[in-house]
Amino acid sequence: MLGGDRAPYEMAQAKRKQKFFDVDIPIIGKETQLYGYEIEELNGRTVIYDLTRLLRGKSMTLRLKVEISDKKATTKPIEMKVMPYFIRRMMRKGTNYVEDSFSTECKDATVKIKPLLVTRKKVPRRVRKALREKAREELISYLKTKKVETLFDEIMKNKIQKELSTKLKRIYPLSMCEIRTFKVEKFLENETKEVEEKEVVPKKVGEEDKTEMKEKEKKIVPKKKTVKKEEIEKVEEKND
Repeated sequence: MLGGDRAPYEMAQAKRKQKFFDVDIPIIGKETQLYGYEIEELNGRTVIYDLTRLLRGKSMTLRLKVEISDKKATTKPIEMKVMPYFIRRMMRKGTNYVEDSFSTECKDATVKIKPLLVTRKKVPRRVRKALREKAREELISYLKTKKVETLFDEIMKNKIQKELSTKLKRIYPLSMCEIRTFKVEKFLENETKEVEEKEVVPKKVGEEDKTEMKEKEKKIVPKKKTVKKEEIEKVEEKND
């Protein structure tokens, strides 16, 4: 009996076959493939993409989240990390390194960023502290004006690191300025929805609010002039 009951279920499972689905990675203009029964099952899955070849030897990984829309799989980046062995290879004797880790907000998300600074020579503690504070200040002010995807793109292109290094040279020159980790903690979806709801719906041509019409009528109606008694008497005397 048990074998007979289980047979239809096993046959249904045997008919379903897994296959590869194309997944688009728009931030780097590449595609990858994921294995599954249906494309809807890929929604919410994470993909780790190695960027070493793309960045010409710089060992970095990109973690992405899969989203399904109109039966097409796309991804959005959620974390970028420099591999530890690459950092160890770049370190030299007779230098100091400065690390930091903090959370801040950009235009559409809350992110966690971990910068890594390496000085050319050994420096006292007060110089390391000044570098750390200045780097945090510059990064917080810069991230406020950018969206998450543009920040991921600029980190891959080494744009943020170069700009930060030139600003920190005034304190002490660096042999390496790198973003060790950049991670999205939370997307600010609620705030964007509130902004959309607050947008004013355009009015039709010829339609105005009653309040605006009343205000215009008040402005148009002229005030009555008050004539004094003395002026009336003068007019009567002239007529006589």
